[in-house]
Amino acid sequence: MEKRRFEEQLNALPAKPGVYLFRDASGNVVYVGKGANLHNRVRSYFTASYGLCPKLQRMIARVSEFEFFVTDSEQEALILECNLIKRHRPRYNVRLKDDKTYPYLKIDVHDDWPRVHITRRFEGDGGRYFGPFASAGSVRKTLDLVKKLFPFRSCRKAITGIDRRPCLEYDIHRCAGPCIGAVSKEDYRDIIDQVIMFLEGKQEVVVKGLERKMEEASQRLEFERAVILRDQIHAVERVTERQKISSAAMGDRDVIALAQNKDQAYVEVFFIRNGKLIERDHFILQGAQDEQPSQIMTSFLNQFYDSATYIPPLILLQHPPQDLPILEKWLESKRGAKVALRVPQRGEKKKLVEMVAENARHGLEQMMIKWLADPDTTAAALKELKRKLHLPQTPRRVECYDISDIRGTSAGGSMVVFQEGQPKPAHYRRFRIKTVEGADDYAMIQEVLRRRFKRAGGFKGEEGAWAIVPDLVLIDGGRGHLNAALDAMKEGGVDFIPVASIAKEQEELFRPQRAEPILLPHTSPALYLVQRIRDEAHRFALGYHQRVRRAESITSALDNVPGIGPKRKRALMRRFGSLRAIKEADLDEVAAVIGMTRSLAQRVKEYL
Repeated sequence: MEKRRFEEQLNALPAKPGVYLFRDASGNVVYVGKGANLHNRVRSYFTASYGLCPKLQRMIARVSEFEFFVTDSEQEALILECNLIKRHRPRYNVRLKDDKTYPYLKIDVHDDWPRVHITRRFEGDGGRYFGPFASAGSVRKTLDLVKKLFPFRSCRKAITGIDRRPCLEYDIHRCAGPCIGAVSKEDYRDIIDQVIMFLEGKQEVVVKGLERKMEEASQRLEFERAVILRDQIHAVERVTERQKISSAAMGDRDVIALAQNKDQAYVEVFFIRNGKLIERDHFILQGAQDEQPSQIMTSFLNQFYDSATYIPPLILLQHPPQDLPILEKWLESKRGAKVALRVPQRGEKKKLVEMVAENARHGLEQMMIKWLADPDTTAAALKELKRKLHLPQTPRRVECYDISDIRGTSAGGSMVVFQEGQPKPAHYRRFRIKTVEGADDYAMIQEVLRRRFKRAGGFKGEEGAWAIVPDLVLIDGGRGHLNAALDAMKEGGVDFIPVASIAKEQEELFRPQRAEPILLPHTSPALYLVQRIRDEAHRFALGYHQRVRRAESITSALDNVPGIGPKRKRALMRRFGSLRAIKEADLDEVAAVIGMTRSLAQRVKEYL
């Protein structure tokens, strides 16, 4: 009966634009979406659920009922969807983390003596707001900067102008002293206008105004004030110089790129005003699991610009958003002028987006490292790993192995060590593959493990890192890699050490005598830890592989040069690092390498 009622409700959906909400059996909103045609959009979830991504398949399995709102246009649906996501924070939507509490800088321009302060409430009270910022730390950093540059008051006291003594900020030129009548309302208002122009990116206008005042002070023989203004000009110019990024960034624009790690996405935003990078910030999106970058970008644009205090005429993006025409119309309605969303394909704008994307990747990596560096988080991850992998004890020392090669050439293996969840670089080791020809990862991983545990000598009579028994051996690969590793460890008499492998595509963990792979939750601390260990092993192996290939390319090219033997090859490689560097080097530089002469250097240059 329930199923029939549900199907009847689906069939009765109007073919109009609107927003829909999916609820679970407890009545909780689990997803909010919009559609140009509610009838087709909502039905698509239930008539072809097999074609949905895993995340939406899990969501549909929980849906017990739905409701919808009809709107007059897709743009209205976009606005309503954004508001409902903020209100309900549904589990399966991509959503800004704690977006309701993002801070702003506020200037109470209607006060006689305005302050510049932090607020978490965006109100239509006529004040000037700047933001939102990603965190209290971000907004505090900006407030500290403008406070060093402009002497506005930070106290909350009532200003009478007849106080007997000013505070310390007046003595260090961080406040103009309205409390003692040291500044007029007009001059103080001028300081506030400078703050506003600086936050808007109009630093050149600020500098010109200060220069004019310095000149006037000098003409009035107010040399002490002129010196203060000169120092302020220099401070603003230093900040402005650091903010310049490229001639291609003329005008106002935001540049947005992201990096994704399972359930979270790290979005980096560069705010460019008048060709200067006046601010950069990052935002965390939750619920990004199994989502395409275009959907994540769309969700961020919806939620961020819904509360942004300024929208530039151009927004450069790493990925094209969905519903681009609707988004542009909505942004234009908020800005009151044309707004363009662009994904640059070439030139300086593309380089700018790539730079922001690189910052996003590094930011996500650093965020995960800081998160895992917390002792409580690491302890929880290790305990979860012990439980999920059915290990005999907590894996306090984990050794991870990876192979890097291209069709069997220049193959190398890596061993990285994590102790108590933290990397231990002093115990890292590299292996040049010696006995395997061709592309045979299984044989290569076996060679690496044989050599590693042969060095251990059964953990007797050996000192240092080689003699330490790991609590877990982790292999980068699937079931076949695991079986190959087990054979090698059994052969070496160390099959008592627990072994697991991790396959990159689905992040599946394999263990001996277990038919099904182990899937850790996407938000699991244990999964983050295993991924970080695996990625570190891959990075270490790849770096060695590239170094070997570079050395081989140099050596092979120098083999044909008469008089250049192994020692001179090594000396040239250490000095220059690449064939291109040798080619581009001056003759005198090549001749200066140990063991080289000018005639040999001339011969090398001719052969290359």
